[in-house]
Amino acid sequence: MIALTKIRELDISPADAGIGPLHLSAASGLVCLDSIICVIADDELHLGVFSLINGKPGHLIRLFDGVLPESKAARKRQKPDLEALARLPAFRNFPHGALLAFGSGSRPNRRRGVLLGLGPDVEMLMPPRTVDLSPILVPLNEEFSEVNIEGAVVVGDELRLFQRGNKSQADNAIIRFPLSTVLDALQAGSVEAIKPSSIRRLDLGVLHGVPFSFTDAAVLGNGDMVFSAVAEDTEDAFRDGPCIGAAIGIADNNGNLRSVRRLERPHKIEGIHARSDGSRLDLLLVTDADNPEIPSVLFSTTMEI
Repeated sequence: MIALTKIRELDISPADAGIGPLHLSAASGLVCLDSIICVIADDELHLGVFSLINGKPGHLIRLFDGVLPESKAARKRQKPDLEALARLPAFRNFPHGALLAFGSGSRPNRRRGVLLGLGPDVEMLMPPRTVDLSPILVPLNEEFSEVNIEGAVVVGDELRLFQRGNKSQADNAIIRFPLSTVLDALQAGSVEAIKPSSIRRLDLGVLHGVPFSFTDAAVLGNGDMVFSAVAEDTEDAFRDGPCIGAAIGIADNNGNLRSVRRLERPHKIEGIHARSDGSRLDLLLVTDADNPEIPSVLFSTTMEI
């Protein structure tokens, strides 16, 4: 089993106190940019930015206008449910690339995304731009009874999305799109449906009757994909449930499952960054405790490949 090392809690600077609690509590995806990590949370309207050099509180960047309700049920209904964060290469109007935050698509109000351009200094983020992801997400309803996108990576000329299953529909899949088509649509605000070029379903295993399901993914230099997965005891893509197990796995560039290894403790890992060093993987991971009073945690670990 894999042991994790706690690096820090994702606490927020008091300067952002007017925005909400002094921490992120539902981290759901991360991208590492040199000495900082950018973290999205599925019940927030902001992106969190945290240093990897020191433990100082992070700061928030507003992604969407408005204020979410404090009531857990009302907040869950209204939140944009950002679940995946991908780094895009340079393209038109984004000469240094961009970050793309993805809504899960599990409800009509969860089909928005956000583009944040990167500056010449990779740690510099440009003002966010909201984008409609319906052309990508709506067609997936023809393939999945409950769309629930939890991870996104760019590999060469492809955008790969990770569909998360659940206890009643253990339908985990890696979905591939032509990257150029997606980027053109994001720029043009296209409403034409974008069909996936391929869909590869994967069985990640079961723990005490609960299937493991994707929660995020990262890509290695050879196109292999490192993913996080949890066994969450819930019957659908909307309701949360107890997390009884967590795992890290690897799928090769063709989508073949290579390995799935459990964590020692059932941390609900929802975001992952991976870097290979020979036969070793160095990982950063963030958690979602499904409790607004509990800060998300940044962990690290290494594993042999």
